[in-house]
Amino acid sequence: MCCGKNRAMVSQKRVASLTSRVGQPTPAFASRPRNNIAYFEYTGKTALTVVGPVSGVTYRFPRPGSRVAVDLRDQKRVGEVPNLARVGSL
Repeated sequence: MCCGKNRAMVSQKRVASLTSRVGQPTPAFASRPRNNIAYFEYTGKTALTVVGPVSGVTYRFPRPGSRVAVDLRDQKRVGEVPNLARVGSL
C-alpha cells in the first residue's frame, strides 16, 4: 500500500477530529455574546466546510440552516463564501 493513502487517511481523521470540536460552541459559550466572534448561517442545500484563512480553524456547517461561531479574523473571507450569511447569534 502506498504511503500517500495512509497520509490521506490520517489527514481525514485530523479534520474529523477538528470539526467535532471547532465551530461548535458549548452551551455556556453560545449564551454569552463575544466581541471576537461572528455568527454565520449556511443557506445552501447540502453541507459545507470552510477553513478560516487567518486562524486556520475548520468551520463545519453540517446541514442547511446550521449556525456556527466564526473567529472575527476570518469573518471577511467567510462572509464571501456563497450560501453563508452573517447572523446575530446562534
